[in-house]
Amino acid sequence: MADTSRVLVDLHAATMAGADAPYGMIRDVAIAVADGRIAWVGAVDELPEPHRDLPRDSLGGRLVTPGLIDCHTHAVFGGDRAREFEMRLEGASYEEVARAGGGIVSTVRATRAASEDTLLKAALRRVDALIAEGVTMIEIKSGYGLDTDTELRMLRVARAIGEQRPIRVRTSFLGAHAVPAEYLGRADAYIDEVCIPALRAAHAEGLVDAVDGFCEGIAFSPAQIARVFDAAKDLGLPVKLHAEQLSNLGGAKLAASYGALSADHVEHLDAEGVRAMAGAGTVAVILPGAFYTLRETQAPPIDSFREQGVAMALATDLNPGSSPLNSLLLAMNMGCTLFRLTPEEALRGVTANAARALGLTDAGRIEQGQRADLAVWDIEHPAELAYRIGFNPLARRIFGGAPC
Repeated sequence: MADTSRVLVDLHAATMAGADAPYGMIRDVAIAVADGRIAWVGAVDELPEPHRDLPRDSLGGRLVTPGLIDCHTHAVFGGDRAREFEMRLEGASYEEVARAGGGIVSTVRATRAASEDTLLKAALRRVDALIAEGVTMIEIKSGYGLDTDTELRMLRVARAIGEQRPIRVRTSFLGAHAVPAEYLGRADAYIDEVCIPALRAAHAEGLVDAVDGFCEGIAFSPAQIARVFDAAKDLGLPVKLHAEQLSNLGGAKLAASYGALSADHVEHLDAEGVRAMAGAGTVAVILPGAFYTLRETQAPPIDSFREQGVAMALATDLNPGSSPLNSLLLAMNMGCTLFRLTPEEALRGVTANAARALGLTDAGRIEQGQRADLAVWDIEHPAELAYRIGFNPLARRIFGGAPC
C-alpha cells in the first residue's frame, strides 16, 4: 500500500467532535494524516515536529467533514418493487401489500433466484452512488433470503463490496425479517429451524458483525425476537432492531434490555421506550425515506429523544420497497424537513452518531486517532449539506488517508 502520510492544509473542518462550537467547527486548520489515521488536528504554525516535513495537500479553502456513514441499508437484493409503488398510490397500505404476497416476500423470491454475481453487480451500482456523495462506510443487512443458502449469499456479497470498493462495510444478519411463504403461519418454527441455524452458520463463516430483526405485527413478536437475540448473545454479537415502525409492540424496550446498538424507525415509540433507550445508550436511527415512501403521518418522538439524551442517527434505509432512497444527502434534507431535525443533528446523524449506531469508535469524527476517512465539500457552511435538494457538492473523498 502506498504511503498516505501528508498534511491537509487550507481547509475548514466540521469535526463533529467536542461541544465548544456548533458542528465542532474549526476554521483555518491543518490535518496531519499518517498510516491511514488522523495524527493531529490544529493550526498549521503549531504543527508538531514529526509532521512538518510531510507533503502538504492544499484543499483550497474547502470544508471538510468526516466521511459520511449510512448506518442502515438493505443494499443487496434482487429485483424491484415498482409495481407495489403503484399499488400504494392506488390506495393499498404497506401492510395490505405484504399480506397479499408482496412486500418483503416478493423481494425474497427475486433474491433467491439471483446468483451471487448478479446480486453483487446490482449492489455495486447502488453503493457507487453513495460513494459519490462522500459516504465512506455503509451497513448492509441480509434478510431477503430467509433460507440459509441465500442469507449467506447476501452476506458474502456485502463483504465483497468492501473488497471491491474503497468503502468500509458492516454486515447485519436480518434472518428475522419476514416469515417466508413455506413457513406461513409457523413463525416459531421458522425462527428455530431456519433463522437461528442460519445465524450460527453465518457467524461461523465470519460474515456477521451484528444481528437485527423486524419486530412488527406483519413480522415477528417480541418473544420471537428475544430468541434470536439470545442466540446472538451466545455468539457474542451485538444486536439492533427494526422497532415501532407501524405500531408499538415494545420492540425498542426489548432491544434496550439487550443493550442494543440501535432501535430503528421508531415512529410509534412511546415515552417508556424512549427512557429505556436512554438508559441503555441505544441509538435511535431515524429513517425518513420509509416514512416518506409509505406516506406515514406518525413522526418519531424527536423532542423526547432530545429531552432524554438519546443519540439520533440518520440513514437511507435503502431497500427495494419501503425506501428506494439511494442518497444520504437527500435523507439529511428529509430528516430536517419531515422531522424537524436541525442541520447539525442531521450531519451528526450521518457521522458521529451513525458510527455509534454501528458500535464503532474509530469513525465519524475528525480528531486524533480516528481513521482518515474524510469528505471535502465545495460549500461555505455545513448546513448546506442538509439544505440543498438534489445537489451534490462533493469535491473529494479521502479514504484511509488516500484520495479516491
